[in-house]
Amino acid sequence: MARAGLCSRRDAERWIAEGRVKVDGEVLTSPAVTVTSASTIEVDGKPLPSEAPARLFRFHKPTGYLTAASDPEGRKTITDLIPKELPRLMPVGRLDMNSEGLLLLTNDGGLKRQLELPSTGWQRRYRVRVHGDVDEAKLAALIDGISIDGFDYGPIEASLERVLGKNAWLNVALREGKNREIRRVMEHFGWPVNRLIRVSFGPFHLGKLPRGEVDEVKTKVVKEQIGLILQSDTPSSHRQRRLKAKPKEKANRASGRPPAATAANAPSKAPTGAGDERSAQPPRSRRTSAPRMAKADTRKRQPAEAASPAATPSKPERKPSGPRRHAGTTTLKLKRSR
Repeated sequence: MARAGLCSRRDAERWIAEGRVKVDGEVLTSPAVTVTSASTIEVDGKPLPSEAPARLFRFHKPTGYLTAASDPEGRKTITDLIPKELPRLMPVGRLDMNSEGLLLLTNDGGLKRQLELPSTGWQRRYRVRVHGDVDEAKLAALIDGISIDGFDYGPIEASLERVLGKNAWLNVALREGKNREIRRVMEHFGWPVNRLIRVSFGPFHLGKLPRGEVDEVKTKVVKEQIGLILQSDTPSSHRQRRLKAKPKEKANRASGRPPAATAANAPSKAPTGAGDERSAQPPRSRRTSAPRMAKADTRKRQPAEAASPAATPSKPERKPSGPRRHAGTTTLKLKRSR
């Protein structure tokens, strides 16, 4: 229900406890129920609205407004400033009543939850005005965190911007953002905060947005900055197949093994041409080493057999020791007298 923008997660749990929600015709008594896209969900007898595209807005919250949809005490809330033509919007994080500056709003409960998780690690920057003499050494030590009254606060980046009489402006950046964290830390040092302005939340900045105004972030910017794929053109199964194929190929290259046979690299059964004799030969057997030895011997003898007998005779001819004989003549042997 929160994902569809109908209510907050807390309100959804309360509506279920009140018996206002049905799943497949049965009234829910507990939110611990698994539903699928085939489930029929009804709220107050009406079908649950289809999930609207996720949208994100920048809002310049002024002081004197509570970050909530409503207040039982009747105090002013940020809902009083949001245009009525916009869908139901939920704040990402909070700014206390006396704080001002950038507040992100969204119609998507899943996106809201994702941006609020500590694992997102988005830095939040503030300009803080305090009263008192600021010790810059204490500000620098906050980078290692601090423990106050049993509460542990994570690293805080703090630096002195300028001093104006008894007041000083500080630049403060943190990632956890616990309830009233900056005010409690500064009061611990004896520097009460008299003004606190959030100037950025992750990649989104307050800029020159007028106080009390709302500005929608373009969907393209949301995809680029948040990394959330709102609409995917490629099925996830196709992406998984492509991602799994690359590591196998790299592993084969690293180990020196040939890739597995596929339709693209499988050897053909028939020769591709008349002159391709190797493709027509049967595959060699690996059972014995005799064929390999025979082939090796043949290769060694191949140059001698292929050469012409006239060029490299097997037996050298004997040269005549005496004068060359001609046909039809005789040779006389003469004896030398001593």
